[in-house]
Amino acid sequence: MDSLEPSLYTVKAVFILDNDGNRLLSKYYDPELYPSMKEQKNFEMNVFNKTHKADNEIAFLEGMTIVYKSSIDLFFYVVGSAQENELMLMSVLNCLFESLSQILRKNVERRCLLDNMEGVFLVVDEIIDGGVILESDPQQVLQKVNYRADENPLSEQSVAQHITEKLVLTTNVLQSAKEQIKWSILK
Repeated sequence: MDSLEPSLYTVKAVFILDNDGNRLLSKYYDPELYPSMKEQKNFEMNVFNKTHKADNEIAFLEGMTIVYKSSIDLFFYVVGSAQENELMLMSVLNCLFESLSQILRKNVERRCLLDNMEGVFLVVDEIIDGGVILESDPQQVLQKVNYRADENPLSEQSVAQHITEKLVLTTNVLQSAKEQIKWSILK
């Protein structure tokens, strides 16, 4: 019997569906899990059909552990392997939900989510990177995406500012590297 090695790659997928089971956002972190869009959508529809009328927070389907939460007309799902710790997956789900709740000013519903998709993607990327859980504290996530509760929800301007700051940092690093190479060649 093989013992399963612990892994940092705990999250297989994250997706948000509307109350009809249509995909609003999805990120799959295991390329072998459901490699095609058709397989992903079939999996999402199976998950939705099993969970949308249930009053639970966890499901097991197709060898996966799925934790989920609903709000008005949205369903939030975090998927892990069958051996994954449900509490870890639930902490990711709660962080995602609480972070989005803050960004959407507690109005977690389809229209607001679609109006703020760039912020939603930033939040997901701050919580999970390539299947590895980076953060499970909503306040830390909001701080990282540069969101203030007293400001408006993330706008194109704040997303552009975030990207500009990253580009400036990258440019500075590249400039420094060029200088170091130049001085090492001149020596």
